Amino acid sequence: MFRTFLMTSALCLATALPATATDIGAMTDSEREAFRAEVRSYLLDNPGVLMEAIAILEERRTQDAAQAEVAMLEDYRDEIFNDGVSYVGGNLDGDITVVEFLDYQCGFCKRAFPAVEELISSDGNIRFIVKEFPILGEASVLGSRYALAVKSLYGDDSYKTVHDELMLLRGGLTPRALARLSNEQDFDHDDVLAEMENEDITRIIDANRDLAARLQIQGTPSFIMGDSFVRGFLELDQMRQVIASERQNQG
Repeated sequence: MFRTFLMTSALCLATALPATATDIGAMTDSEREAFRAEVRSYLLDNPGVLMEAIAILEERRTQDAAQAEVAMLEDYRDEIFNDGVSYVGGNLDGDITVVEFLDYQCGFCKRAFPAVEELISSDGNIRFIVKEFPILGEASVLGSRYALAVKSLYGDDSYKTVHDELMLLRGGLTPRALARLSNEQDFDHDDVLAEMENEDITRIIDANRDLAARLQIQGTPSFIMGDSFVRGFLELDQMRQVIASERQNQG
């Protein structure tokens, strides 16, 4: 990386010199060596040039990353926002869609949960999509299969109820905990267990994992807020800032 910075700084210096003086390809070995020594000396005497080059590279890297993310959103828009199987809540006609890739075993997902709930309820104009993305072991897979089985058997409202309960669960995500949850919600737990083995549920989880890989999402929680990727935990105020920025960009 430092070599890249140095080369960029050298180019900045070269642009200030006559073209004939900086045609490196036309230089002899001794001239090229002298030029390199002059560049090094200049940078040591003027370290601000190096810092300017670093800032330029960082700005370009940020711009390139943003452009790549916009391209990914366009390529996979239907799978992200309209896959037909993920839970969709909040305001279904909201002007901003928030998508969360989550894992019920993820501590940061649990920390983000009350902020996400407050964001959606207080804003009133956000469409919210959950992507089941179990990546932290068999307990995570168990939780996602349970939630999706409940959705399949009992509908979106029941899914949201168990989703909330699993996000608030502080003990281990175990078969016993899920049986207790079924009992509390008056679900037929045997039916839920059978549905958890449905290949459709396997396909949903596999599709979410595949989509996450294509979107370069590797951890949870990860959000797509409008046209912005947010990889990692955010406080409520930060979420609101992203949403406000997205609305401003829409206008």
